[in-house]
Amino acid sequence: MGKTNTYYKKNKVDEKVIYDALTSKKRTHEQKVLDLAHLAENQLNVIPLDEKQIHYFETGAINDLFEGHAPYRCRYIMPEYELLMKNGSKFLRLEKPKNLDEAIFALMSIYHHVPSITSFPVYLGNLDALLDPFMDGLSDEEIKSKLRLFLNFLDRTITDSFCHANLGPKYLRATRLILEVEKELNNTVPNFTIKYNSKVTDDEFLKQAIDCSLKCSNPAICNDDANCNNYEKPGYGISSCYNILPVRGGAYTLTRLTLTKLAYETKDIEEFINVILPDCIECITRYENDRVSFLVEKSGFFESSFLVDEGLIDRNRFVIMFGVTGLAECVNKLLEDKGLKYGRDEEADKLAQRIMDKVRDEVGKYEARYSPLTNNKFMLHAQVGLDSDIGVTSGVRIPVGDEPESFVAHLKHSAIFHKYFPAGVGDIFPIAPNVVHNLDSMADLVKGAFKEGVHYMSFYSGDTDVVRITGYLVKISEMNKYFDEEAVIKQTTALGAENYKSSHLERRKVRLG
Repeated sequence: MGKTNTYYKKNKVDEKVIYDALTSKKRTHEQKVLDLAHLAENQLNVIPLDEKQIHYFETGAINDLFEGHAPYRCRYIMPEYELLMKNGSKFLRLEKPKNLDEAIFALMSIYHHVPSITSFPVYLGNLDALLDPFMDGLSDEEIKSKLRLFLNFLDRTITDSFCHANLGPKYLRATRLILEVEKELNNTVPNFTIKYNSKVTDDEFLKQAIDCSLKCSNPAICNDDANCNNYEKPGYGISSCYNILPVRGGAYTLTRLTLTKLAYETKDIEEFINVILPDCIECITRYENDRVSFLVEKSGFFESSFLVDEGLIDRNRFVIMFGVTGLAECVNKLLEDKGLKYGRDEEADKLAQRIMDKVRDEVGKYEARYSPLTNNKFMLHAQVGLDSDIGVTSGVRIPVGDEPESFVAHLKHSAIFHKYFPAGVGDIFPIAPNVVHNLDSMADLVKGAFKEGVHYMSFYSGDTDVVRITGYLVKISEMNKYFDEEAVIKQTTALGAENYKSSHLERRKVRLG
C-alpha cells in the first residue's frame, strides 16, 4: 500500500479542545502548559503512515503511547550522573561537589534539565551510590535531615510519578538512611527500585526494603542477576515503569502492540499467529524506525543537548523499545469457545507462550535504526498500560480476579513470561499487613521467585494510602480529591484514578493473609 501524509487521526485540533484545556478546573497551571504543548506538537505530521498502519492505529492494536506526532526528544533518558559527581557541569556552572550539600544541589539542578516523554526526568540515578561518598563526618540524623528535604523537593517538583531512583545492589550507609527516610515520608516520587543480586546484596538490605515497601509501597525489587548483563558498562538503570535501559543512553521511543485488540482481527488461532501478528509487527517496527530517523536526523536533539556535550548521554547507547500488552485477554479471546483462561488453564498458558515466541521471533527479524548497542535489534518490553485500557491487562500479567489461589503458582507463572522482556517487565502483589512481622519469610519468597526466573516484583500493603497502579505510585487520598473535582499536584493522579477505577484494582488478590 502507498504512503499517505494523513495521520490515523485528523491533524486539526478543534478549538473547543484547546478551550477546555485552558479552562479546566481539575488541571494545575503546569499541567495545562504541558497539555497545550502536546496539542501544538500534534498539529504536525512528520511521520508518514500507510493504510495498514492507519488501520492498526484505529483499531488500537498499535498505540504510540502519547509520544506525539513530531518526536523532538527521546522518550526515556538515562544520564550517567556519576560523571556529574566526578566533573561537575560546565553548562550548569557547577563545580565538582565537595560535600553532601553540594552533591544534593548538583542533582537538584541537573534534574530540572533532563527531558523525557513526561517533560520530567524519568531516571534519577543510583542515589545511594551517588550520595554515599559525601556522608563521612556527618551523623545519621544530620544526613536524614538533608535527605528529607531532598526527597520532599523531588516529590513536590517532579509532578509526574513516572520517575525512578535506584538503590543497590550493595548495601551502603546511604541505602539504609534513604530507606529509613522514605518509610516515614510516604511519597509517590521518586519510585524507588532496589537491585537485588544474590552474590552482593545483604539480607538485611532486602528485608529493610520489603519492610519499607509494606509501609509505603516503595521500593520495588529488581532481579539484578537476570538483568546485569543486558548492556555493557556502565550497565543498566530502571526508569519510569519498570524500564530496564542502558545508563548513559536510554530509549528513543516506545510503541506498543496491544494483543487484545489484534485478537479481534482474526477468525482462528493459526491465522492470528501466522498472518495477522507478523503483519502488525512489521507495521510497528517500520513506524518506530521512522520516528527514530526523524529524531536523530532532523529534530536537533542530540546536537543541542549539553548532556551529550558533557558525556552524560551517548546516542550510541539509545535503544528502541517494542512494547507488548494485553496477552491475557488475547489468549482468552482466542480460546473463548473452549472457555479456557490465561493464568488458570495449561492450554491457555501454552498458547500464550507460543504467541510470545512468535512475537520475539518476528520482532527479531527487523533492524532497529541507530541502535548499535543492541546490534540493531528492538528490545521487547512488557508495557504496563494506560488509563484508557478497558478490558486490557497490563503486559503479561494475569487479570484482576483470575489470579491463582496459590501465591507460589502466581510467581511461577510470572517467571514463564518475564524472560521475554529484556527491556523490562513487572508484577504487582498486594500483601497482607501482618506480613511485616515475618520479613524473613518474605525475603525467602523473593529470593525463591528470582531463582525461578521472575525479573521484577513489587508489593504494597493492603491498608496503605500509597498504591501501585500499573507501575507508578498514586495516593488513594489524592485520587479521592480528583474524583471530587479538585486539582491535584501529580498529573499521574488522574491517570491512576481512572485506571484504578476502571480496572477494579482494589480487587487485586491480597497475598499471605
